[in-house]
Amino acid sequence: MPRATNAPASRQRRKKVLNRAKGYRQGRSKLYRKAREFSEKGLTYAYRDRRAKKRTFRALWITRIAAACKNNDISYSQFISGIKKADVQLNRKSLADIAFNNPNAFADIAAKAKEAIHS
Repeated sequence: MPRATNAPASRQRRKKVLNRAKGYRQGRSKLYRKAREFSEKGLTYAYRDRRAKKRTFRALWITRIAAACKNNDISYSQFISGIKKADVQLNRKSLADIAFNNPNAFADIAAKAKEAIHS
């Protein structure tokens, strides 16, 4: 009896790896072993950076809010404390969006925060 190699499945497996490695330079996209190594490395980076992306965006939102707070003569920490005391139910993402696109509305929120701090 001849030896069965399961050629269609193994070819599909290799093709999947080579397709994932498209765009890599030189042997990294052509040679199966190198392509497997570097596409696995790429998947590792993708997994890591999906988490890092969340941290990066939060930092951006905080920076935008802090800049808008400076324009309204209040520090970021006082602003956050004030909106919590004033029971404003907005997260940093929406606050940053308001600060970036609608400074007048943000000024109203900042005024509420200042009022809550002083009362």
